[in-house]
Amino acid sequence: MVIAASFGLLCLLSAILAWIDIRHGIIPDWLNLAIAGLGLSTAFLTGGPSSGLEAACEGAVIGAIFWLLRRLYFTFRKVQGLGLGDVKFLAAAGTWVGVTGLPVLLLVATLTALICAGVMQLAGRQLNSQTSLSFGPFLAIGLLFALGLQQHWSCC
Repeated sequence: MVIAASFGLLCLLSAILAWIDIRHGIIPDWLNLAIAGLGLSTAFLTGGPSSGLEAACEGAVIGAIFWLLRRLYFTFRKVQGLGLGDVKFLAAAGTWVGVTGLPVLLLVATLTALICAGVMQLAGRQLNSQTSLSFGPFLAIGLLFALGLQQHWSCC
């Protein structure tokens, strides 16, 4: 029951995230905190204090890794390739799917973003190296897919 309610709330938060990121190009800190808090609460309620601590540590490690990748990209290209809100979202998502779910999250996010870019190109929108595309909605889709996949495999 806790998992279903948490997943439903996560879907709602993900929809809000997608809407805000598409309209304003940002992912608010309060939204990332809500997603992280919900992930930590779910881990704690379903697995106890050790699961909550593990989820917090995995989220922190994921956030640190992507913050470093963001800095490295900027150092070499002098352009921000990944927004800080996206980095914070990945840290929050890490409390849900952990390090093991991260590859699926990123794969689904990048594939859906590429499909979207392809559809935009086919629709006549000119895309080039300066074109900006909000990545938050795709990360949210990746999170929901990865979490659903983890839940499916753990129950079977």
